Amino acid sequence: MKKPEHIEKYRSNYSEKGLMNKLAAVAKRAGVKAVYAVLLLYYALQSPQTSAKDKSIIYGALGYFILPLDLIPDFIPLAGFGDDMGALLWAISRVVANITDEVRAQAKLKLRDWFGDYDRRELDEVDRP
Repeated sequence: MKKPEHIEKYRSNYSEKGLMNKLAAVAKRAGVKAVYAVLLLYYALQSPQTSAKDKSIIYGALGYFILPLDLIPDFIPLAGFGDDMGALLWAISRVVANITDEVRAQAKLKLRDWFGDYDRRELDEVDRP
């Protein structure tokens, strides 16, 4: 998977409050798969076992997700979150060792809060980057 161009520069756009505000605003439009990818990275970021290098990658990907103006604006139907998913999946593939069963369980629990029942098959692509 190709590294998104200049992802490191988006680190400064990350804040926990900004992430939660963005998720609250776009969760239904972004869909289960994108929200799950965000949550996996968010919970991996919380882990004390995640290295500083891996946290930097996660900050960049989540910062890109938060940024209101990106390569493909999020408000464009069907395509708007495509570039975000690319950055999120790339980050997951780089920090996959930090995506533990506990991280997955936390992310799935939060998904259930926001989406209720969802098709677990939607998560397959994210769980196997």
